Amino acid sequence: MSVNLIFKIAAVGILVTVLSQVLKHSGRDEQAFLTSLAGLIIVLFWIVPYIYELFETMQTLFTL
Repeated sequence: MSVNLIFKIAAVGILVTVLSQVLKHSGRDEQAFLTSLAGLIIVLFWIVPYIYELFETMQTLFTL
């Protein structure tokens, strides 16, 4: 896992937070929710391969 991925996740988190707050204050709660959901899905797409790799490593570790 690289440090670059951590910075990407932090950038998405900051961007989603700012956009969500702006949308909530303008009365668009539905768009704020969808923005937060989209940010979560983007981050999950980045994280899932690392979780898969972790489970494969754990499986090979315990099958020996």
